[in-house]
Amino acid sequence: MIRLKRAYEPAKPSDGYRVLVERLWPRGLRKEDARLDGWLKDIAPSNELRTWFGHDPERWREFRARYKRELHAQAAAALLDELTRRAARTTVTLVFSTHDEQQSNATILKELVERRLSRAAPAAKRPAARATKNGRASASAR
Repeated sequence: MIRLKRAYEPAKPSDGYRVLVERLWPRGLRKEDARLDGWLKDIAPSNELRTWFGHDPERWREFRARYKRELHAQAAAALLDELTRRAARTTVTLVFSTHDEQQSNATILKELVERRLSRAAPAAKRPAARATKNGRASASAR
């Protein structure tokens, strides 16, 4: 399960694994108050993209497209895989600092992880193929 939470909201046990998904530390927040389990700077938008976007609602659509392209880079893709694996096992709260939850990189990450989880769920429910004496899968397992 994936949740979103602003960094300035108090941590709760129900948050599960709390991870900051921002490149910069949230202003005015003390590290001991954040109660984070991790900080994934490299999954956050690049400084160039973040600066270009500037939280301008007119640029949101293009920001989403550019950010998704950045996430397909090798380092970010590995981090996205790790978030997905963790979210399959436990609650993961993506912590962010922007004021607008709807136009935050955390929202995009949440959507991507949820999409990956939904694709993985049907595969996990399929019965395993059973081998016959000749080593081929039986018809009922195909």
